[in-house]
Amino acid sequence: MTTPTSPTDAQPVEAPIPDRRQARADADAVRKRARAETIGRYVAMFAMPLIMVGMMITGYLGTMHNPTPHHMPIVVAGSDAQAFADALTDADPDAVAMSVADSAALARQQVVDREVSGAVVVDGTTATLYTASAAGASQVSVVTSLVAPEAVASGLTLTSEDLVPLPDGDASGMGAMFLATALAMAGYLPFSVLVSYAPRLLRFRRAVPLVAAWAAVVAATVWTVTGPILGIVDGADAGAVMGIAWLGVFAIGSVQLFFTRLFGPMAVIVGMLFLMVLGMPASNMAMSVHTMPGFYQFLHGFLPTPAIGESMRSVLYFDGAGVWPHLLVLGIGSLVGLGATLAFDALKRRKNPTPPPMLVNMPSLHGGRRPTSKFWHAVPLFLFPFLMVAMMISVMLGAMHSPVPRDMPVAVVGATEEQAQQTADALDEQMPDMFVYTVLDDADEARDLVSDRTVVGAFVLPSQENPSATVITNQAGGNPAAMVVTRVFTQVAAAQNLPVAAEDVAPLPKDDSNGTVSMYVGMGWILAGFMIIVVSANAAPSSRPLRRLVPILAVYAPFMSTVIWLIADPITGAVDGHFWQLFGTGTLAIFAVAMFTTILERLLGLLAVIPVVGVMMFLGVPSSNGALSIYMEPEAFRWLHDVLPMPAAVESIRAILYFDGAGIAIHLLVLALWAIASFIVVSVIDLIKPVRTETETIKEPHFLLSRAEHEAAVAAAAPEPAAL
Repeated sequence: MTTPTSPTDAQPVEAPIPDRRQARADADAVRKRARAETIGRYVAMFAMPLIMVGMMITGYLGTMHNPTPHHMPIVVAGSDAQAFADALTDADPDAVAMSVADSAALARQQVVDREVSGAVVVDGTTATLYTASAAGASQVSVVTSLVAPEAVASGLTLTSEDLVPLPDGDASGMGAMFLATALAMAGYLPFSVLVSYAPRLLRFRRAVPLVAAWAAVVAATVWTVTGPILGIVDGADAGAVMGIAWLGVFAIGSVQLFFTRLFGPMAVIVGMLFLMVLGMPASNMAMSVHTMPGFYQFLHGFLPTPAIGESMRSVLYFDGAGVWPHLLVLGIGSLVGLGATLAFDALKRRKNPTPPPMLVNMPSLHGGRRPTSKFWHAVPLFLFPFLMVAMMISVMLGAMHSPVPRDMPVAVVGATEEQAQQTADALDEQMPDMFVYTVLDDADEARDLVSDRTVVGAFVLPSQENPSATVITNQAGGNPAAMVVTRVFTQVAAAQNLPVAAEDVAPLPKDDSNGTVSMYVGMGWILAGFMIIVVSANAAPSSRPLRRLVPILAVYAPFMSTVIWLIADPITGAVDGHFWQLFGTGTLAIFAVAMFTTILERLLGLLAVIPVVGVMMFLGVPSSNGALSIYMEPEAFRWLHDVLPMPAAVESIRAILYFDGAGIAIHLLVLALWAIASFIVVSVIDLIKPVRTETETIKEPHFLLSRAEHEAAVAAAAPEPAAL
């Protein structure tokens, strides 16, 4: 007979044997998720630059490579006004929108009020074209090109008068344009890092005061640079300029805050789309909005970039006339952005009172571990957008706001060298320091110098064989310089009552009427080069070691070079062919910029964007000889033209498109040296400093909750301890 065992005598129950197949399945699932995440991160490395560079270059090339007038408003007054207006309309019905004024005074007032782009007053056999260069320097040239041929065809003698000229301190009219660009960037740029670096600051009660304070800092900065330092803004306009700057940044920041609710980290792309890609062509700043497709004329009425630019133009050049409608756009934008954010937050909180924490995708901006001090956590967050805005408004505007020829090389041709030297000496006395003269006695030799871009133009004195003076230029070699040479030496000939003929050894094609295609394509290469490094360092840090990065760039550089060519040629029609030459040069340029960016990213993390953009864009664009001749800028930019990648890229594209590759070798050498030297420096840094291949994982309370609310929610959701 057996005796029952007591509970204390019972044998322990063995744990069930784990299901090995289930364990393997779980491990496989983990590996698949990790592989999928890795693939997603590497796809993002290509996708983000593709989207941002693609939309930027498509937008700029598509609208600005061949600006064509669309319903340009022009008014006519005086005798036979209706007949002249009808003749202009019949010449190109889509180009102009004609009206007839009752008097010449009314027509002139419409120009001053910016209701029309130009006014023609006909008086017998003469006609006077009234314009306002303060309303847009490019607009004046477009109106003149429309009116002048018809005036000649009608047998009229045409004269021109500028009713509102630009001030001496801002002779190019770029003050309002760069103010609008810098303020638009100041509005959206902080949110490009805020979402991923400090999402707790997106809480409405924190974000709005921060945006207001940031707008005040930016307003004071742009006034300090454009007023006391550069002398572009008059002291009497200080209050108005700072007020517009504050309202513009606050309005954009308010709307961008709402975009972060909808799109998260991708809000920066949405901001760039509306503020830069669409906003700049619609702004009426660099080019007349009446030369843009009709869609942009519609956008001009409500986008913030045009509103800021037109407000600044009203204050700086028109004593504040017409400013209020644009300020109303900014004010309404602020209210809509803040109201939409409040409504979104209320709706989300109603649906989910305790949202999960937000993942901090960017633990630090300097590349190291996340700062523990609140002060050092905040300093990079402030410096990143502040230095970007300060550099744009100081370096780019400082270089380009007063484009006056300085030691511009030209040739003077006479029957003898002595005659040419006498003319050059007289011209140098009249226009000191503007030109450097090469004296010749052979017009063909001068023509060769202009063709190979040794000089920007030539002035050929009349001779027995040719009784007219001749101005020889090279438009494809640099349109701004060609325009200056043509204007100045045509006036010189007119002052001596000499008939003058114009000759262009390399005219620009219709698809690049302003000569800016090379600059925009080069800009695409530069942007593509530095963006892959900035994105990959945060999206896929495992790609940072050189043994992985170089093969990635070997694929990425030709891929993006092909994409940019596709945008330039079949998509926008700005370029005609030259695929292999542009493909190879673009690949080299993208790789060189990527390697240089890698140096600074190794040392500074995301803050590398500041010096990279400063060197490659803010110094590179003025020194590129693309938007403006380097002989119309401070002398330092001529030296930079010979050493920076942006000028090398622009001049390489220009050589490929218009000069059969002549002179490209030196520019390719510059790009190759940047690539090789940068690769060597990165290799040395990697030997000294270990390469970070992983990132910290940090969680912060959701922007709908304060930290106290988040901790209370976590405590409430925690399970109660089991009862004993």
